Amino acid sequence: AAHFRRLGVRVVMGGIHATMCLDEAIEHVDSIVTGEAEGVWMKVLKDALQGGLERAYDGGIAEISDVPLARHNLLAKGYALGAIQTSRGCPMNCSFCSVTAFNGARYRQRPIPDVVREFQSIREKHVLVVDDNLVGTRPEHITRAKDLFRAMAQANLRKEWIAQATINFADDEELVALAARAGCRGVFIGFESPTPEGIPGLGRKFDLLKGRDFRAAVRRIQRHNMLVAGSFIMGLDIDEPGIGKRIAEAATQYGVDNLNVLFLTPLPGTRLWDQMKSEGRVALDAFPEDWKYYTLTYPVARYKHLSLDDIIQEMISCSRGFYSMPRILGRVWSNLWGRRKPLVSLVGNLSYRSNIRVDCEAYAAFKRQRGSRHH
Repeated sequence: AAHFRRLGVRVVMGGIHATMCLDEAIEHVDSIVTGEAEGVWMKVLKDALQGGLERAYDGGIAEISDVPLARHNLLAKGYALGAIQTSRGCPMNCSFCSVTAFNGARYRQRPIPDVVREFQSIREKHVLVVDDNLVGTRPEHITRAKDLFRAMAQANLRKEWIAQATINFADDEELVALAARAGCRGVFIGFESPTPEGIPGLGRKFDLLKGRDFRAAVRRIQRHNMLVAGSFIMGLDIDEPGIGKRIAEAATQYGVDNLNVLFLTPLPGTRLWDQMKSEGRVALDAFPEDWKYYTLTYPVARYKHLSLDDIIQEMISCSRGFYSMPRILGRVWSNLWGRRKPLVSLVGNLSYRSNIRVDCEAYAAFKRQRGSRHH
C-alpha cells in the first residue's frame, strides 16, 4: 500500500483484516471497505472515478444471488489450481474462526446455474472450491448440494476439484457419490482435537463431531476415490505434553491420507481473540509488524500447559510421527489396494515429510526473534 501511495496511486483495502482491524488498516490506505464488498463496489468505483473516495464503506453481508461471476479470464495463465466459491457463511461459529464474524452465521448458497457457468469459465483442470463449508449442515443445504453436484456432472465440466467440508459430508452415501461424479477428488475435514474433551469449547461444531466413528466416515469418503486430509489444532486449553504423538496416532487411526496441524491462533474478530486478549495470552502483539506470524503456522499465544519450546517440539514430533516412512508406505499400500491414487498419496506424503526440515528452520528463526525481544 505504501509503495503505490508513494507513486500517487489511490489504495482501497478490504477483506477480513481490514474489517476486523479497521482503525489500523485505514492508516495505510485512502479508503477501506468492510464486510463483503459486492454491495458497495459500484459506488466505490464511481467515487474513485469522480475523485471523491470516502474514507470507509460498509458492504455488510452481500445478497448472494447478486454476486457476479468471477472474471477468471483476467487472471494470468499458469496457475496450478483455479478457484471458485459456491457458498458463504457458516453456522458453526467456532471460537477460533473468523468466518462467522466476517460472512455471518447464515449459510448462503449461490444459484446453481451461476456456479456451473463460472466453473466452465475456469481454465485450469484442477480447482479449489474455497467454501468454508461445502455442503452445509441442514437438510435443505444437503439437498441443494446434491442438486449442485448433479448439475455439475450433467454439464460434463471435466474438472477435478477439492474442497473443505465438515464430517457430516460422510453421513449421506448419495451425497458423497454425487460429489465424486461431479469431479470431487479430495476433501479437507477439521477433526480439531484427538480427544472429545478438546472439542466443546470450539462452538456448535461439537454437535457434529461428538460420538462419531471417524474411521468409518473417512473410509466411506475414500471408497469413492477421494483423498481425505485431516486437520487438527494444537494448543487447546486441554493440550499437554504428548499432544503431538496423540494427534499423529489419532490421524493414523482415522485413516486420513494427509495431516495438517495448525497452532491455535487468536485472530481479531473471534471469541478466542477476545478471551486471550483479556487473559493476557496474546504473546506477539507488536502490530502491524507481528501480523506476519499470524498464519496459523507459528505459536503466537501463551498456551495453558505448553511453553513455547514445548509446543514447537510437539508439532515437530507430530509431523515426524505421522510422516514416518513406515506410515507413509502403509498409506500408499492402502491406496494401491483400494485402487485410489497411490502415486498422488506418495508424492503428497513425501512433500509433507520434506517440509519438516524447513519447518524446523522456521521455528528456530521464530524462537530467536522471540528471544531477542526479551533481551
